[in-house]
Amino acid sequence: MSARTNPNAPEHTLYKAGFVHYVVFFAIFLATAVIFHKFLLVRIVESFVVFQFKPEREELANFNGVRAVPSAEGLKHIGEEVKREYIKPEYIFDFTNKARQEKVHGYPKAPDEWVVKAPKLGDDPIYLDPNVGFVIFSIDIGFVVAVLLTLIMPPGFGFMSLKVEREIHNNKAKIRLQTGFSEEIVELLVMPDDRLAALAETDRRKIVEAFRVVWNRTIPEEEIGSSHRQVIGFDDAFDRNTDPVVFRNNVLYIRIREHFSEFVERSIEDIKAAIGWQRNRLRIGSALRLYMAHHFTEQYSNNVTGFAYGGAALLIVAVGIRGLKFIPPTRPSLILGAIFLEFSMLALLAFTLFYTEEEERMDKMLKKMEDASRSQLDILQEQQRDIRLFVDKLIGESSEMIKRRVEEAISEHLSNDQAMREKISKAIVENLKIGFKESLDR
Repeated sequence: MSARTNPNAPEHTLYKAGFVHYVVFFAIFLATAVIFHKFLLVRIVESFVVFQFKPEREELANFNGVRAVPSAEGLKHIGEEVKREYIKPEYIFDFTNKARQEKVHGYPKAPDEWVVKAPKLGDDPIYLDPNVGFVIFSIDIGFVVAVLLTLIMPPGFGFMSLKVEREIHNNKAKIRLQTGFSEEIVELLVMPDDRLAALAETDRRKIVEAFRVVWNRTIPEEEIGSSHRQVIGFDDAFDRNTDPVVFRNNVLYIRIREHFSEFVERSIEDIKAAIGWQRNRLRIGSALRLYMAHHFTEQYSNNVTGFAYGGAALLIVAVGIRGLKFIPPTRPSLILGAIFLEFSMLALLAFTLFYTEEEERMDKMLKKMEDASRSQLDILQEQQRDIRLFVDKLIGESSEMIKRRVEEAISEHLSNDQAMREKISKAIVENLKIGFKESLDR
């Protein structure tokens, strides 16, 4: 039994990824990356290169995986293994994993290389090493597929699914801390529209009382300082004919945004969308929005920026080495690897920036801080007035009783000789102790 499904487990382990989550994620990642790199990548690159550099006036023939312009003899052997006398040397597109020899096949090639030759690329053929030039791209594909698939899986073994479940739980707790609302009120604020509408049919009173608390807590500052005739009460805005879903989405959300901040209101809406993902796992956009905007960008934005700069530095080094002729133009695999690495980092940076929350305007932030300080000051002043009234009332009503009790206590001690002697003896002993201590200190 996993920690998440064990009700007796500590709260900090409820959404902690286990061994199964990591195994499933990395198994999907590695399987996808290998399959793409070994089988799909070659077709994609071959189609792209052939489309870009194929001859305009001649047709390419397929010699058992090798695309080339056939010679007169080669027209009779199309589909067979390529040979020197079957092809013209101007156009060669070999993306197979077989070794070639100049004397037999018309061009040399190692089994782990691709060969591209066309007049547009120069007189010499271009040799590509897919394990150097395209491995980063294959890793990217494997990682993206693993993220998407584990988002669809149940959280019991889906790594990203468990992460999103954790953020739903954590962001509910953040909203409770930021607003001071109870857990029941937060659940109603983030509840999907159809569920809220169904609850309104069975327990409308619960919704009314919760919305009343939110309404009273988010009264605008200008209404607090105005006369009571101008203040709009909750009962004036919400009656038995009001649709709770429309009222929450169009009224309460706006009041929450104005009273607290846009971030709180946006968090509520993102959690509501993520709860919709819980019901339909194919709505991965809502899940990614919650995880990226409210966790990943807050925790790892600086790391992503650093990786992007690091990738750019590696690309500059690779291009510089190429400029110094240490990388021949016929073997650009290292340059391709550096380009794909920088592409990956910049794509991750762009994805992170896309979900990064926009900073609130400074004047609005100062206004909200001023309103919050004024609100706290008003609360303290009200508490001070209440305490003063309470003390005044208590002293005014009880002064005679307190006076009588004090007089009775004094009279009791004065009339009891034994008690008076005990008090005087204790006082004399204490004074003697103090005197001896002072004399010893001197």
